[in-house]
Amino acid sequence: MLNRLSPYWLWALLSLPPVLWTYEAMTSTNERIIHILVHPTGEWAARLLIVTMMATPLMLLFKGWRGPRWLRKNRRYLGVAAFGYAALHTVFYLIDKGSMTRVLGELERTYIWAGWIAFLIFVPLAITSMDYAQRLMGKHWKTLQRTTYVAAVFTLLHWAALHNWDHPGAAIVHFAPLIALEAYRVWYWYLRPRGPRLASA
Repeated sequence: MLNRLSPYWLWALLSLPPVLWTYEAMTSTNERIIHILVHPTGEWAARLLIVTMMATPLMLLFKGWRGPRWLRKNRRYLGVAAFGYAALHTVFYLIDKGSMTRVLGELERTYIWAGWIAFLIFVPLAITSMDYAQRLMGKHWKTLQRTTYVAAVFTLLHWAALHNWDHPGAAIVHFAPLIALEAYRVWYWYLRPRGPRLASA
């Protein structure tokens, strides 16, 4: 059933939360609505990033399962959606601050500069997500895509450092499955014991 599901339905599903958030921002009478919406947009951007990055190690762990195969097949859509959520998160943050003076004044805070670095890494990843860019860049495309891991580290730092590190648990819990899967991936390819090679005749 997953393989027969049109990507347009996936895009419709992924587009629903941003549409609802934007509608709420435009129609709510709550003066703090933009500030309130900064947090869920950022959290869901991080969640989509995590799900996107889990595709390959899940394929390795659950060989033959359809779920991981579907996830890997559609990970580019999920990755672009993660960027879209992050972009909306950034827009709401800038509107909430109201001026570049306030934005620049917060750059010294860990969670702010970490968030900006993560977002700036996401920009070229999103721009080059299309097949044309992959053909044009050749082997360099995959090298660029590996910077997703750097963006994930800064996303984790951005989330964990919120409110002066008062509540890093939520970020750690969300990223823990991805960290465990990537650790398994490293173990599988580089550290696991190998059987003795058959002597050549």
